[in-house]
Amino acid sequence: MRDVVRDVVARVAPEELPLVEALARFDDATVVRRLGRRGGRREPLGFGLGEIAAMVAPVVWLVVDETARQIAAAVATGATTGTRTVMRRLLRRPDAPVTVPELTREQLAEIHRRVVESAVQRGLGGERAAVIADAVVARLALAGPGEEAQGPPGPESTAGSGTPAQG
Repeated sequence: MRDVVRDVVARVAPEELPLVEALARFDDATVVRRLGRRGGRREPLGFGLGEIAAMVAPVVWLVVDETARQIAAAVATGATTGTRTVMRRLLRRPDAPVTVPELTREQLAEIHRRVVESAVQRGLGGERAAVIADAVVARLALAGPGEEAQGPPGPESTAGSGTPAQG
């Protein structure tokens, strides 16, 4: 999931990559909890979360995480999942990283809708929200299970300069 977030943010809002990298030091549950909060409380990231309300990274991270968890929960049996959770807590092991399974067209369409809705709620314009949602769906559709596929090349990779984009 983190690869999806990083790839999409790099494509549509590369200026937010430092935020993604700062959040990468936390486990998925902590990141989701921090990004899901509203308000201006100061955080160890060096700024209040209220300041990132209109940013791309929280929208992508929260929607992809929520979707991956919902799909995983639908696939897993309740008893097995409950047992794993209890054992992790007893053994004080961190939760496994959230992974995004292969998605159907309907699931991709739902993710697109959720990203647009979430982006608009967080203050991003409708057109910007659609661009973000398109990037998320493209990245998810191009990566099979267990792959770290990259989306189609962005403008920075087709410049022909032979050097990586600065960022």
